[in-house]
Amino acid sequence: MEMPLSATIGPTSMRFGGILLALCMAIIAGSAGAIVYLYLGVSQLEAVTVAIATLIALVLYSTVSGRIGLRSVVGRQLAELSQGGADVARQVAEMERRLATMEEKIETALDRTRAVTDPLTIEIGELGSLVKRLGDAVAGHQASLQALAPIFPKSQETPASEISTLPAGTASGPADRRTPSPDAVAAERIDVGPDAIRDAVESNHIDLYLQPIVSLPQRKVRYYEALPQLRIKTGGMVSACDLVLPAESGGLMPQMDMHVIFRCVALVRRLLLKNREIGVFCNLSRTTLKDAAVFPRFLDFMAANRAIAPSLLFQFTQHDVRDMGAVEHEGLAALSDRGFRFSMDHVTSLRLEAGELAKRGFRYIKVHADLLLKTFRPAPADNRPASLSDLLGRFGMDLIVDRIEHEASVIELLDRDIRFGQGPLFSPPRPVRGEAPQASLQPAEPQAVQQDTSATALAQSGGPARTPMASDADQAAAGAVARGVSGRG
Repeated sequence: MEMPLSATIGPTSMRFGGILLALCMAIIAGSAGAIVYLYLGVSQLEAVTVAIATLIALVLYSTVSGRIGLRSVVGRQLAELSQGGADVARQVAEMERRLATMEEKIETALDRTRAVTDPLTIEIGELGSLVKRLGDAVAGHQASLQALAPIFPKSQETPASEISTLPAGTASGPADRRTPSPDAVAAERIDVGPDAIRDAVESNHIDLYLQPIVSLPQRKVRYYEALPQLRIKTGGMVSACDLVLPAESGGLMPQMDMHVIFRCVALVRRLLLKNREIGVFCNLSRTTLKDAAVFPRFLDFMAANRAIAPSLLFQFTQHDVRDMGAVEHEGLAALSDRGFRFSMDHVTSLRLEAGELAKRGFRYIKVHADLLLKTFRPAPADNRPASLSDLLGRFGMDLIVDRIEHEASVIELLDRDIRFGQGPLFSPPRPVRGEAPQASLQPAEPQAVQQDTSATALAQSGGPARTPMASDADQAAAGAVARGVSGRG
């Protein structure tokens, strides 16, 4: 863009330029008059006239040329100014169009949000009224039971010695759900030694039982806990809680953990074919993490199956977590680096180091319902059960309450903002079938989570079926564990 002459030359310079131009014009006019007088022989009056005419011509030429140049500069500037005004108008129109589009999008988003939140608000209100009505109904039933208690004395209850003689499908009263099964009664009476456990592991006589973990209050199945049981040569079943001490005393816990993990990996892969949001809790011993012979193979196996890491969680007891040393912490870190997360159960003290547990990869804490709901001495605010769920939530962990047996316990847990529950109230442990258990997220019945027909058929048949996938996984697990047991035995 060309600057005007007045902008490039100052007033003083213009004044000197004008004086110099006038002086040059006068000199040129005087020279013209002198030339005419001297060389053409005209009179002095005529020479002066010629000089004045020359001066006037020069002045007119300078004035006209200056105006023409100024007009061209001003015209150019006006054209550029009009073009700039048009650009500004175009940009303003574009901004108005964008603002109008944004307003439409915001209104559309607000309408969609209202369309989503309004039904949720109505459903939450209905759920609140239903929970209130349920609480009133439970309170009324409890009052009725208390009123009927004098009519039915305790002497009329079924003796414990007669439980095993009851036919299948009968109930001894409202607490029949907590009555131990014949296998459980037999397991309590069996004295298991390391040799019996070694024979069961080598013979692949480990059965998996699954107990669902449901969301509250919807009672939708979100996870399963895998509970191993051993079938020994005498035909009895030994539960997991009765296996820990003899297996650890005989040095068989790592091999048994390896076998169970093989089965759990195959189970998770079958479950994920039906539901990508399901998960399995698998118990793991502290001794497995520090076993120099077993843990490297275990780590390689889990690294090869890291694709299912979000759906497989390893569970340790609070006692094992507190007794872990540097070697065990390195094992936890190696599993955490491969994407696996952990859970802690058998909690006996609510004084938890939530921040430290979260750093080590723990995402779930399991607490017994009796421990969480019972009345105890005052403790610091962060350790009270009412705020335990909030405390864990600050560090990205969830609280799971297990061994829930009564509907009244569920109502108290909902008042404490508990999100997950587990226990006989929802479903007892069921044996794993050849097909994966029904992992649908349909609402459960008021008393228990509904089991699929294949589970009922399995319970009636008395033994788990095997699919080709499960058989291959079991054979591979049995071979690997048998080699490990024979190598250590």
